[in-house]
Amino acid sequence: MNNFSSIKQATYAKNGVVATSEGLAAQAGLEILKKGGNAIDAAVATAACLTVVEPCSNGIGSDAFAIIHYEGKIYGMNASGRSSHNISIEKVKNLKHESMPKYGVIPITVPGAPKAWATLIERFGNLSLVEVMEPAIKLAREGYSISHNVGNYFEKAIKNYEANNVGPEFDQFFKTFKNGSKYYKTGDIFKNELMAKSLEEIAYTNSDSFYKGYLADKIDNFMKKHGGFIDKEDLKNYEVEFVEPLSINYRGYDILELPPNGQGITALMALNILKQQNTFVRDTNTLHKQIEALKIAFTDTMTYVTDPKFMKINPEFLLRDEYAKIRYAQIEDYAKKYEPIDYKSSGTVYLATADEMGNMVSFIQSNYMGFGSGIVIEDTGISMQNRGHTFSLDSNHHNALEPNKKTYHTIIPGFLMKDNLPVGPFGVMGGFMQPQGHLQVMMNLIDFGMDPQAALDAPRFRWDEGLKVAIEKGFSPSTLHKLLKLGHEVSYENKIGGFGHGQIILKNDNGYQIGTETRCQGHIAYY
Repeated sequence: MNNFSSIKQATYAKNGVVATSEGLAAQAGLEILKKGGNAIDAAVATAACLTVVEPCSNGIGSDAFAIIHYEGKIYGMNASGRSSHNISIEKVKNLKHESMPKYGVIPITVPGAPKAWATLIERFGNLSLVEVMEPAIKLAREGYSISHNVGNYFEKAIKNYEANNVGPEFDQFFKTFKNGSKYYKTGDIFKNELMAKSLEEIAYTNSDSFYKGYLADKIDNFMKKHGGFIDKEDLKNYEVEFVEPLSINYRGYDILELPPNGQGITALMALNILKQQNTFVRDTNTLHKQIEALKIAFTDTMTYVTDPKFMKINPEFLLRDEYAKIRYAQIEDYAKKYEPIDYKSSGTVYLATADEMGNMVSFIQSNYMGFGSGIVIEDTGISMQNRGHTFSLDSNHHNALEPNKKTYHTIIPGFLMKDNLPVGPFGVMGGFMQPQGHLQVMMNLIDFGMDPQAALDAPRFRWDEGLKVAIEKGFSPSTLHKLLKLGHEVSYENKIGGFGHGQIILKNDNGYQIGTETRCQGHIAYY
């Protein structure tokens, strides 16, 4: 039973289900399931549609990650991109930047989403990429009514980009995402023929056009014209990586996240720290310890996590019991700031799908910071991510900018197992909120016995920096005052978008139990 402010209850599905933040994308995934596609086909269909119906969060030029349960086995996919072979700290500083810029051509790394879609369908799908991407192409070509949630972000984001991005390299962005001289708003019709044609190019060439064909030429020409670093060689050399997920056992459940360069390890580290205490109840003391554990985990991951080929610390060390015990002992009855552990002396739009065969997908893709770099490639409608913004221009930093390197990534899919059997996919999108959301919904499910809808609806907190913590209005004033007494610089935040948007699918004997996000227009399509 859901005791929180939402009027929604958990949804039950017998055969297949798609859960994501936009209804049209979820319906597209369901259409593919009913057409004979499996959970992987549905995930790619939904992901492609999200680039069209939620362009303020992701685009064709996104990165992507996934955890796939297919025919009884677990697979991890990392489709984040590398920096250009042309780039260096010196070159960026010579362009008068003391830190990596947020917008423009400089922070763009090679986008991985198109290759991810093609690779997933080729390896696991029942249908062709053309069949799976047909709903996205149709939506881009024929148009759709912008939803309330997307409409709000659309207008705010475009105003922000207008204030910060001046120059010819941004012209295509405003031509694509402004409604003439006006702003797109809720209820307006959005369609883009160039986006439809690019999606067709990707579908009919199995993504090759994006990496070594017509679209690759367009990207290469645009970058040369505007002083970017990514070129045809970078695109041609791009490959999706399959990786072994990391996991911890938490109260009898195995919680799976992808390894670095993603920040999923942050959630696992914090849960491992909290596991040192046998039981928790939902009170202020538990909130305090959750906040402190996340602060500790972030202190280490934001110092050490980068491309695993460049990491100076073994990620496995950060998940060992000895690390968790050392860090748990540092939590006291008041809020603190923490320093990174001295490892030398001590040793990441979300969607979830499931089908009637028990295959399940936890999938996330993003442009980062809303519309991403503010760059749309000419004649394509392709908006590009700005993932390189997280690189450091300090050559001594673990995540220092280097050629052909993956940066610290915020987007992370999660997956739950028990006794070597799949329980289901989960995820909470939203920048550095993601591991914080993962920890909170997992503890809601496991420690506090909530169903997936209640686990998502429960009020959330978000640690920002130092001692600063934001909480939702669902927490009582007495909780706020108690946290203040413990030394947290805590305040209510009215913007619900700052606490992440999540989806959960759990497998049961009769099918699936599902929860969707009520902080946006989360949608569950099922049969």
